Amino acid sequence: MNIQDVFQNNQAWIEEKLKIDPQYFEKLASGQNPEFLYIGCSDSRVTAEDIMGIQPGEAFVHRNIANLVNNIDLNVMSVINYAVRHLEVNHVVVCGHYNCGGVKAAMQSADLGLLNPWLRNIRDVYRLHKDEMNALDEAARYDRLVELNVQEQCVNLIKTAAVQEAYKKRGLKVHGWVFDIKTGKLIDLKIDFEKILKDIMEIYHLD
Repeated sequence: MNIQDVFQNNQAWIEEKLKIDPQYFEKLASGQNPEFLYIGCSDSRVTAEDIMGIQPGEAFVHRNIANLVNNIDLNVMSVINYAVRHLEVNHVVVCGHYNCGGVKAAMQSADLGLLNPWLRNIRDVYRLHKDEMNALDEAARYDRLVELNVQEQCVNLIKTAAVQEAYKKRGLKVHGWVFDIKTGKLIDLKIDFEKILKDIMEIYHLD
């Protein structure tokens, strides 16, 4: 595909949307009221709207390498605050995926330059769950680290003031998902966030 193809595809997309609804773009321009904040991986194979089967305007989306929620990353923190406090989303999703290059890179014994401090967050996840991880073979270990990374990023979400406030005021829900690239399935990890919230509240609560 070249650049010109992109603009041709864009024109075809416009025509397709207008056939279905002549006011489609007028409605789209009037504002957004998304139900979801989706925090996912930057991997080119994993796009939020496609895997969720939703339309533009239904999810506020942030993507970075290995779907991290890092409290010193002003980008993701700004997205969370805007989506939760101003757009008032009702669901926040952290979605990882199997065969994640960021997770695999984090486990390499190599100097990855600028990526080192970013991927160290994933190594910290491994350290927190070292006993469980070391009991697995290599293939299972990578898949499990993808899942545990999602869980820990959800915990990082729960630590934020915006999420805690929205949880108290309007029952905001946090979800941890994994996308299986080999099957196309979204998997809900069914993490017990009520228990996690209770366990960490002594340290991270905001009263």
